[in-house]
Amino acid sequence: MNENAMQPSAGKKPFTRRSFLQRSAGAALGMGAWTALSADRVVGANERVNVALIGCGGRGSFVLRVMIEDAGANCVCLCDLSDKRLEKMWEFIQPVQPNKPRFEKDFHKVFASKDVDAVIIATPDNWHAPLTIMACQAGKDVYVEKPHSHCMWESGKMVEAAAKYKRIVQVGTQNRSTEYNLQAREVVRSGKLGKIGLVKVFNLKNGSPFRLGAPGTQPEGFDWDRWLGRAAWRPYHQRIWQGGWHWNWDYCGGDLTDDSIHQLDLALMVMGDPGLPTSVRALGGRYIHKGDDAEVPDVLNIAWDFSSFAMTFDMTQYPVYMEKSTDALRKKKNLVPDWTQNATRIEFYGQDMLMILGRHGGGFVVEKASSQIVEKVYGTPGDRVHYLNFIECVKNRKQPNADVAIAHASNLVAHMGNIAHRVGNVSMKYDAKAGAFDNPAASAMFKDTYRKGYEIPDNV
Repeated sequence: MNENAMQPSAGKKPFTRRSFLQRSAGAALGMGAWTALSADRVVGANERVNVALIGCGGRGSFVLRVMIEDAGANCVCLCDLSDKRLEKMWEFIQPVQPNKPRFEKDFHKVFASKDVDAVIIATPDNWHAPLTIMACQAGKDVYVEKPHSHCMWESGKMVEAAAKYKRIVQVGTQNRSTEYNLQAREVVRSGKLGKIGLVKVFNLKNGSPFRLGAPGTQPEGFDWDRWLGRAAWRPYHQRIWQGGWHWNWDYCGGDLTDDSIHQLDLALMVMGDPGLPTSVRALGGRYIHKGDDAEVPDVLNIAWDFSSFAMTFDMTQYPVYMEKSTDALRKKKNLVPDWTQNATRIEFYGQDMLMILGRHGGGFVVEKASSQIVEKVYGTPGDRVHYLNFIECVKNRKQPNADVAIAHASNLVAHMGNIAHRVGNVSMKYDAKAGAFDNPAASAMFKDTYRKGYEIPDNV
């Protein structure tokens, strides 16, 4: 998933889910060059949507192939800093698309291409917002992987850009396209559970220490400065580029925004998308894998106050007995066999009944006293439906299931949790209108720090 960034001013295989699973001083990030553009063509209902993938790593390959094979999309361009990854991606999609897309290393060329209707952004997290905003300015629709921003401020700018340029922006939180999750939302809406005062979200995964190891040699033709983007300068390191960025705050928000955001977004969807909380508190740290090279916590506990209910979150990256829903479970309608050791469940505590919801196709159960199950709903993942929904919305211009304006709240909720942890495991209030905490150190983290030449302007 390590992908493309910007040119600085200075200076037949198996198809399984696991395998996928001109700049001026006044035009920061080159955005000013695109603001006068609009969509180059209108896609008809029966036409194929021409897509480009920016970021030829893991997740993007799965999204692209399904869009080609099941949604009838046509990939016209692959964009990445690595020649090897470009070739590997072409090899991967070749069984479902005979015409070879062109290869690009500079995403500006993708945005300037008149044959590109939409882009898939599957880069490290710190590039999601800049690329999405520029794509909107260039008249391209966007499918952007989660988390859709690296900080709270960026998420608001993405919502502004999508609205201003009238672009379809779908976030990769596919639970919003999953049938059994929508059924779970209806259970809550019906009042069957009674008044819900507590929602508990879990991401209790196993894990191991993170070690950087030797920095290695920078590949020929690979521009490390461009890969870093807005992040602070550091010498090239192969482990950071090749997935290790997940353990570093400059590129990622740890497992809270990398994976847990799926459950957070799903929980808020089922609760009727209640908006933003009024306060947050956190507790956590690097408790188990102390002394390794990770910056992010391996244990994290967070609580948010939504005025009418509290939502808690528990995350781990160490217990070997915890497991996400298995591939076998995801391939057919089923239930999570053991809720207590399911790593990614959500629990809704109603006054009358309890609902336990499993991500990844795990279905849900409704229980009353003495653990008596009164309802079982089986489920399968909604990934395919989510990608089809995006392509369909590119054609009909309707709001997608995980429109960036809808995903904005859960994105901010996740970032709030990380900020509360990073400023010292504190409890603090949040003013949504002001976009500020009652903690100055936390408010200072509302917006990222950007290297010169990589800024996102206030006026997108």
